[in-house]
Amino acid sequence: MSLRWLAMALLVFMGLSQPAASQTGGTGPAAANAVSGETRREQELQTAFVEGSKAATKGKADVPLAAQASLHLPPNYMYIPQPQAGRIMRALGNTASPSLVGLVFPASGTQDWFAEIKYIASGYVKDGEAKDWEAGALLASLREGTQEANKDRIARGFPAIEVVGWAEPPAYDPQTHRLIWAATNRELNSADTSLGVNYNTYALGRDGYFTLNLLTDADKLPGNKVHSATLLAALEYNKGKAYTDFNSSTDNVAAYGITALVAGVAAKKLGMFALFAAFAAKSAKVLIIAGIAALAGLRRLFTGRKTPEA
Repeated sequence: MSLRWLAMALLVFMGLSQPAASQTGGTGPAAANAVSGETRREQELQTAFVEGSKAATKGKADVPLAAQASLHLPPNYMYIPQPQAGRIMRALGNTASPSLVGLVFPASGTQDWFAEIKYIASGYVKDGEAKDWEAGALLASLREGTQEANKDRIARGFPAIEVVGWAEPPAYDPQTHRLIWAATNRELNSADTSLGVNYNTYALGRDGYFTLNLLTDADKLPGNKVHSATLLAALEYNKGKAYTDFNSSTDNVAAYGITALVAGVAAKKLGMFALFAAFAAKSAKVLIIAGIAALAGLRRLFTGRKTPEA
């Protein structure tokens, strides 16, 4: 699964992309409708990224997150808040999520990743289950949940996906109350053998938890997951909101334990990422071809990649 869509975003951030007509083949009303639909999606995506860039905060800066924490945004990172972040996600084919807080992009055009930050006010998530985890059982549950979520994706006109395996098995640190896991995915029955991956990190708190999910290609994960570690370390809960501030006499407890963050609610989220990555890779194609020569630094994004299909 290619990240050509991310290159398009960076072109927009730098003011280099221009609206372009779709080059969908075919003739007749059906082909015309397809061209019109793709053009609208491209324009929507471009507009969303332009608005996002105007609202962005570049590091070094402290960014408040959902009245729960602060993100000490390092240099070379860029944070896009709501509602602009939501517009970008919708333009990428995703439904609006009330838990979305913001998006983090690289501040330069030499990277091929971005991260989504959400806050889920679930209540205090008990973590005792983590000591008894079995990676094989968790993977089976994740696959089952993804298959169920495919019904919704197909109904919305998007392709079904499948979970291939762990890119990084679930690991929980009971001292810092941080969870990490990553699974590879691809379109079901697709001739494209490239894999997508979303690298999931969680920071548990007193009233709920943050998710910082990094999107990149599977072959880029070893070099890019350092950004997840950087952002996770940069997230600091406000005084009284940390996991260790929990008061069993007064605080709400989540209806699920930490296992659900991997094998339960995560299955639907995994499909969401695969959906918009596949859609954006297609809709960005024309803009990339038009703008790539204007930014030599972006060529590194395409080193070793297959030529976009006609």
